[in-house]
Amino acid sequence: MIETPPSALPLHRRQLLRGMAAACVAAALPAACDRAAALDLVAAERPRILPGCTAPSATWGYAPEWPLILRTPRDRPFSATLVNRLSQHTTIHWHGIRLPIAMDGVPYITQDPVQPGDRFTYSFTPPDSGTFFFHTHCNTVESLGRGLAGVLLIEDPREAGLYDVDTVLALKDWRVAPDGRFQPFVTAAGAARAGTFGSLRTVNGGPPPTLTVPPGARVRLRLVNLDATRIVMLGVDRDAAVIATDGNACPPFPATGWSIGPAMRAEIGLVTPDAIGAEIQIADIWPARPQVLARLVTAGPSRKRRGPPPALPPAQLPEPDLGQATQLSVSLQAGHENPLLEKWLAESGLGADALCLSGQTYWSINKQSWPGMSHQRIPPPLFELTSGQSYAMELFNATPHRHPIHLHGHSFRVLGSSSRSLPPHWSDTVLVEPNERLTIAFVAGTPGDWMFHCHIIE
Repeated sequence: MIETPPSALPLHRRQLLRGMAAACVAAALPAACDRAAALDLVAAERPRILPGCTAPSATWGYAPEWPLILRTPRDRPFSATLVNRLSQHTTIHWHGIRLPIAMDGVPYITQDPVQPGDRFTYSFTPPDSGTFFFHTHCNTVESLGRGLAGVLLIEDPREAGLYDVDTVLALKDWRVAPDGRFQPFVTAAGAARAGTFGSLRTVNGGPPPTLTVPPGARVRLRLVNLDATRIVMLGVDRDAAVIATDGNACPPFPATGWSIGPAMRAEIGLVTPDAIGAEIQIADIWPARPQVLARLVTAGPSRKRRGPPPALPPAQLPEPDLGQATQLSVSLQAGHENPLLEKWLAESGLGADALCLSGQTYWSINKQSWPGMSHQRIPPPLFELTSGQSYAMELFNATPHRHPIHLHGHSFRVLGSSSRSLPPHWSDTVLVEPNERLTIAFVAGTPGDWMFHCHIIE
């Protein structure tokens, strides 16, 4: 957690700071509009027929369309009201957005959960442009598995005219049988390893799209990994550059070979060939048989663009002072007994049931495991941080699996790795390879209890 100076706070196991950052949640606002727009996000069961299924699946969503894509300008007030028409409580977490702790959407820690039939309004002024998304932080494995998520694009007038085509590609697997019934969202074998994978891969809820684009055009593809498990490695059969990571503009670097873990985003820039009928393929090249994610086919008058895809205006984030940064160490490990938690429970006069402790502990951070399913009583934090102070954190992955590690309410600078060369970039979710030591740095933001967790949700 984080406090205002000079106090220092605690940061919870799968939770981090008690506040950092400076803005909040989501609603749809036309880019040309000067006033905040109110929007209802109605969480409800929304049956839809998924590709290859013979009957509708009981998917969940915030609107009839999937994925729901919202747009709003940066630095403008913005609000959205969650209306809960599900049979269980829910919230909305605005992933990657620097916002007040009260808008972060973690049940019991930042707000009371929104009960069936109730509503809650999230309001904020987003300080950063880019590609973000939102999802519930309640029953997250099933909720994400059923599709309860949306995309939020925060727009910057400085980007106007840079790209001719701007398209979202939302990646998600579904665990469905051919008759449309959902299969178990969690398996013991998956939870103890790399996660439980879906049986049906989709892009924007359907088969890989074929997009018609002008010849000689600048194309911006916003890839959003809404899956709870799958890690994608990009392959593009034409010169293409990553121009933003997790919504944050970066110096362009080659897109092929870049990995996008669950909850991560990557924006790709490319210039299409001048010839009509040319095809460009974007694929996931991690599997033995690469999986096509989208195809671009040129048609119509040429835009006659030349040169490499342009860089976006640089991200405007608090720059950590590495010379004065406090050093933090995080070890990602297999499950451990937790003597500190047991001592805290004893001192508090509470039993393990108060935290809904799971009978199976597969994973831990610094030998501590977050108690599953409930945040009604929270254990001590991992770290106590001071608002406005710089921190450098080494993440050591002592497991045989990759982990996309997410810090709520902050973006951090990725400084380097012990095992690979990484381009300079900012992220809110970083993929840590097995046996890798990866260093990130950030400035602690507004006070609050901030979550810190692996986004392979199991």
